[in-house]
Order: sequence, then structure tokens, then C-alpha cells
Amino acid sequence: MRKIPDKKIPRMYSTPMNAALAFLAHKARTVREMETHLDEQYGEYEVQQVVERLRELNYLNDEAYAAEFIRTRLNTKPVSRNKLRIQLAQHLLPNDVIEEAVSAISDGRERENASAMAAKLHAQLIGRSPDETRKRLYQRLISRGFSHEDTAWATDAAINDAGTIQKEPYA
Repeated sequence: MRKIPDKKIPRMYSTPMNAALAFLAHKARTVREMETHLDEQYGEYEVQQVVERLRELNYLNDEAYAAEFIRTRLNTKPVSRNKLRIQLAQHLLPNDVIEEAVSAISDGRERENASAMAAKLHAQLIGRSPDETRKRLYQRLISRGFSHEDTAWATDAAINDAGTIQKEPYA
């Protein structure tokens, strides 16, 4: 068997800053995501220098990242606070930043999200018995991270609204 000679992997970018900027070019990143990315090719000192400079330039800002992430998610799909916590943690954000960002979601907005999700799910359950519909709606909302109180309220609202909608054409 022929042995492959050891070769140093060439750096794709000439400096850590260039690598960081290229990584940021695609989408916003968290500080920890950037550190993890740069750690693969550069030393700790270089990484810390680049991260500090990117913070100074406001290219890395965990608080702004978390706020924008939540705003975007809530505008595209109703999601619970708990689901958002999990998603933000997957982006390697510190817990205090996550809690601060999630606390900005009002109880009313959380209930609206649960209600919107329940209405969407209810439409998929048409034709099932009322008890089965209620049970499945409840399970699905709980599995998506909504509280028991919001889930119960949204389930009742979706079933009652659907009953009203179904009765109106026949009235």
C-alpha cells in the first residue's frame, strides 16, 4: 500500500478576518458559531482578535441576532417560546441572551401563535370525531412547546370557530 505524503491543508483565505467575513457573507452568525468556524483553521489568539473586531464593527451581535431570529420566525410561522428557545440554543447562543430575547414575546402573542397553529392543524383533522380532533390538536400543540393553558384555550377556540364556520352556510 502506498503511503500518501502528509501535506498541510492550504488555507482557503489568507487571513482569519477574510475567513470570518466570508462566513458572514451568507447569513448572520452568532459569536460562538464564528468561534467554532474559525477554530478549525486558526489559533485561539487569532480567533479572539477577529471576534472582538467583528463585535466592534457590529458584525457579530448575539442580542441583535436573537431578536431578528425571533422576529423572522414569528412572521413566517407561529412558534412557541419553548420552540424558539431550542432553536436559539442550536445556534450556540448564551442562555441569558436567549431568555432576554424570548421574554420580549408577550403572553398575548404566545396565545395568538397557539391559536394560529391550532386553526392550521384543525384543518388537517377534518372528518375525525370531535373527541379525537380535540385530543390530536392538544397533543400536537403540546409537542410544539405551547403551555397547557394556551393549548387548551387554542384547542377550544379552533374547535368552536370551526363549528361556527361549518354551521353558518346551513343557517
